[in-house]
Amino acid sequence: MTRYIVRRILWFIPVLFAIALVTFVLARAMPGGPFDFAGDRSLPPSVVANLERKYHLDWPLWKQFAAWLWDLLHGDLGPSFRYRSLTVNDIIKQTFPVSFQLGILSLALALIIGIPAGTLAALKHNTWVDYFSSFIAILGVSIPNIVLAPFLIWAFGLKLGWFPVARWGADYTQFYLGFIPPMTSNFWKHAVLPTVALGTGLSASIARLTRASLLQVIREDYIRTARAKGLRERTIIIVHAMKNALIPVVTVLGPLFAAIVTGTFVVEQIFGISGMGQHFVDSVNNRDYPIVMGTTLLYSVLLVVANLAVDITYAWLDPRIRYE
Repeated sequence: MTRYIVRRILWFIPVLFAIALVTFVLARAMPGGPFDFAGDRSLPPSVVANLERKYHLDWPLWKQFAAWLWDLLHGDLGPSFRYRSLTVNDIIKQTFPVSFQLGILSLALALIIGIPAGTLAALKHNTWVDYFSSFIAILGVSIPNIVLAPFLIWAFGLKLGWFPVARWGADYTQFYLGFIPPMTSNFWKHAVLPTVALGTGLSASIARLTRASLLQVIREDYIRTARAKGLRERTIIIVHAMKNALIPVVTVLGPLFAAIVTGTFVVEQIFGISGMGQHFVDSVNNRDYPIVMGTTLLYSVLLVVANLAVDITYAWLDPRIRYE
């Protein structure tokens, strides 16, 4: 297992290099440039030329990419073209902890609701419990965040006044790495609505996947053998069935984790949360090449690490899986 992990980590280098190279080329292949407009008016050609010279955009592409790689090796993702007083490192440092907290809470909510609901629906197959759970799961998948989030704000924020309707109630700079949610009532009040808006659809998808997987597993021969041996039903489900049933769920959690912790633009925009989602989208519209490169590289790192964690989890869930 150790050799496998080391080999996978070494493979991260060419994979991330290829992603960075393709992103670099495609970003500069888009029509327009970062200094074509300043607000609603276009800049004079002389000003644009000076700005391009300042940020080395007049260099050949290979030289620009080599310089970016050199700065990356020294931990510098470069300056932002849009936010002149900030670097990409500053933007990620300020916004990623917020998106990470929202993503982790939403994913936790999805697992807490989705796995038990899917398990219960599978164990009560073709009963009213199964039909009701399936109906709720389909409803959760069908309602998009852009509809659910405003409804939660109207119902629980404006009408009932139970929760704040905007912002993220945490000064994350006071906490370890900014990633651990603070245990304050103000934070949790702000976190409830965006977490529910983002986690509900995920929980419905996980519930449906868990139900389908568990229905298949409980019909396997080894489950019938376990029942014939006289094992308790709870032991059969928890020890023997659930581990194999969770393999498809764990498979989707890898890319899902990477996507959700880098920010969901719609939810963050509706709730006025200053996370990475907005920068992830705006950087493309603004042709802010350093932010495009920085956010894409961060997403790629999270994705490959999450996929490695998924592969390691496979070996724990299914003893037949070995990595040599």
